[in-house]
Amino acid sequence: MCNVFQVSRSGYYKWRTAKPSPQAARKALLLKRITYHFHDSHGRYGSPKIKVLLKREGYKVSERTVGKYMRELGLRSCVAKRFRVHTTDSNHPLPIAPNLLNQQFQTEKPNQAWVADITYIPCREGRMYLASVLDLCTREIVGWRLGDRMTTDLVQGALDDAYQAKRPGKGLIHHSDRGSQYASADYRGRLEKYQMTASMSRKGNCYDNACIESFHSLLKKEFVYWTRFKTKKQAYDSIYQYIEFFYNCKRIHGALGYVSPVQFAATFKRKTA
Repeated sequence: MCNVFQVSRSGYYKWRTAKPSPQAARKALLLKRITYHFHDSHGRYGSPKIKVLLKREGYKVSERTVGKYMRELGLRSCVAKRFRVHTTDSNHPLPIAPNLLNQQFQTEKPNQAWVADITYIPCREGRMYLASVLDLCTREIVGWRLGDRMTTDLVQGALDDAYQAKRPGKGLIHHSDRGSQYASADYRGRLEKYQMTASMSRKGNCYDNACIESFHSLLKKEFVYWTRFKTKKQAYDSIYQYIEFFYNCKRIHGALGYVSPVQFAATFKRKTA
């Protein structure tokens, strides 16, 4: 073989026994950790988040370098085209609450303001709708329901779950769009029962409810558009896994200092302990 490739025996054995340089060894470790974090996030993390995780492990590396290594490895985070189904019925004679939130999306502590919305979930067995309630402070999904109809019962169930889980005090601002489900007498009665103050977006202004819109967009880009739900049970089980185990407990959030919603909420519990 040495004769074929025109190399000396001593040169060949020197190459075989040579140790990798410190730079090559470091790169090999980085490639291994990048691959791990990418697959651990189910392909949802790009170079910004992976760079943060590497920094926590003690690696000094730039986001640009992480992106370069990801390209070398053929790793690309989930990106999908946005597809929007209209889920808001604002053409109704029901009472409309004032826009008390007014795009003030920063709160000092949990359970001061919740935002709610409905989004469409495609499924081969039949279309489904997800009603979600998000805490503006922690970005945690505090309540959600998945059903096959956009009814008041659906959004009311999500609110009930959120209230039972968090037991907020009097005066929490509950913000939603002007959908008939949120404006219904039953839903307004439930808000009154829980001593919550209703707030609604201005007509045709999706930015007034941007945080929950952003979550639903994220859910679809990272998960729904990459998954074909054959049955409604599969859709429920999969969304349960995404929300309860990945998004709430594991997914690091840039606005929270790159910790998960549950980890961020825990800091407030420690302060009051």
